[in-house]
Amino acid sequence: MTQTITSERPYEASQDKDSPNRNLTPITTVLDDRDRLVVGGCNLSDLANRYGTPLYVLDEQTLRQTCRAYRDALKQHYSGPSLAVYASKANSSLVMSNIAASEGLGLDAVSAGELLTALRGGMPGERMVLHGNNKSDDELLLAYNNGVTVVVDNQHDLDRLEALVPQGSAPARLMLRFTPGIECHTHEYIRTGHLDSKFGFDPDQLEPVLRALVGQPWAQLTGLHAHIGSQIFELEPHRDLAAVMADALKLARGLGHPVEDLNVGGGLGIRYVESDDPPSIDRWVQVVAEAVTEACGARGLELPRLMCEPGRSLVATAGVTLYAVGSRKTIPGIRTYVAIDGGMSDNPRPITYQSLYTCCLADRPLAEAEETVNLVGKHCESGDVLLKDLPLPRTSGGDIVAVFATGAYNASMSSNYNRIPRPAAVLVNDGSAELVQKREQPDDLLRYDVLPERFNAVR
Repeated sequence: MTQTITSERPYEASQDKDSPNRNLTPITTVLDDRDRLVVGGCNLSDLANRYGTPLYVLDEQTLRQTCRAYRDALKQHYSGPSLAVYASKANSSLVMSNIAASEGLGLDAVSAGELLTALRGGMPGERMVLHGNNKSDDELLLAYNNGVTVVVDNQHDLDRLEALVPQGSAPARLMLRFTPGIECHTHEYIRTGHLDSKFGFDPDQLEPVLRALVGQPWAQLTGLHAHIGSQIFELEPHRDLAAVMADALKLARGLGHPVEDLNVGGGLGIRYVESDDPPSIDRWVQVVAEAVTEACGARGLELPRLMCEPGRSLVATAGVTLYAVGSRKTIPGIRTYVAIDGGMSDNPRPITYQSLYTCCLADRPLAEAEETVNLVGKHCESGDVLLKDLPLPRTSGGDIVAVFATGAYNASMSSNYNRIPRPAAVLVNDGSAELVQKREQPDDLLRYDVLPERFNAVR
C-alpha cells in the first residue's frame, strides 16, 4: 500500500547526503516558516501557481550529488580506471545531459533522439555508448560519425556496421553485449540478465562472435557489456555478474581483442516508499568494484576500465511531480476517489508496473491523515489510478499534491494519451527556478497531423 509522509519531520530523511538513492525526497527538501514544502529553495505550491500543473520539478543539488556519489565511489573502491555512464532513458533532456557531462560522467543512449539530445547538451561523443536491440542505419551512422561506442546487441548490428563503415576509415568502436544468465527479484518487464531476453548475445554465441571479429578492419572491440535488470536491491547478483564477465574478458583478450572496458550496467534500486531498503550508491559500487577486482585477479587479468550505467538511482529522487486536486467522488461504504489534473500520461509506471509512490500535500505535509482515498488521474481509463488506498488529510479543489521520486521514467515515458499535452519541467537551485522543458499546448499536438485534401476540414 502506498503511503503519504506521516512522520513528524519527514523532510529530514532527505538530509542523508551520503546515500541520495535512499531518500524519499530531494536532499534540499525543507519546510518554510509556515510548514510548507520547499525544494531547492523554492516553495512547491508557488512553483505550481507560477508554471501550472502537472509540473515536473528537478532539484539540481540532488542531481549533482548523485553524479558525484557514483564518480567518487568508483575512485575510492576501484584501483583501475572507471567511468559512470548516465542511462539517459531514465530522463533524457538537454539539461540532464549537460549536468552529467559537467560532473565527469558519460552517457548511454538508445535512439537517435537520445544521441542528439546528449550531443547538443554538451556530452562528448567519446564518453557515450549506443544501446538497442534493433538499431537503425541512421542511428548506427550517427553514433559512428560522432565517436560513440556502439554496444552490439546481435548479429544484425554487426552486419549493418560492416556494411556502413567506409572502407579505409577508422574502425567502429564496439562493446559486445551478452546475457549472463542471472535473474534478480524485480518486475519481469525490467529483468534483462536472464537467458530468455530480447537483449544481447546468448552465452554460447560469445566465443564464435569474438572469433569472427578477429582481424576485421571495420571493427575494434574495446568493451564487454552485461546488465541484469532494474530496481534491484540485492547485491549478490552483481558479485555473480563480475565472475561471468571476467571469464568473457579473459576469452576476448586471449583472442587478441584490445578489450579495455568492462561495463556491468546499472540497475540499483531507489526508495519509493518507506519500506524500500536499497543499498547506498557507495555500497553498491564497493561490492561491484571488489567483485570485479577479485574476479580479474583470480584469472590473472589486468584491471579493465570499470563502467556502470546508473539511471533511476541517479535521477529519480531528484524529481517531484506537482498536481492540483480537482473533482471528488465518494461511494458510501466503498471508496472515495480524488482526481488530479494529470495521471497515466505523465506517469505511466503505476498502470504499467504497479509502481508505488510516496506523496503529501505541498502546503500541509505534516497534517494528519483524515481519510483513505484513491488518487486518480483524469484520463478515460479505469486503471488510471496514481495511488491506491492513500491516507490523506481532507483535500479541497486546488490543493497541490507533491509526488516524490518521479525524476526517472516519468517524463521519458510520458505520452499524449487522450491528447493531453505533456507537462513543463523546471530545475530548482538556491531559490531559483528555471524552465528546462516547455509545457505542450493543445495546438502542438496537431503539428504533425495531416488531413488529406479530399476531406473537407471543419473550421
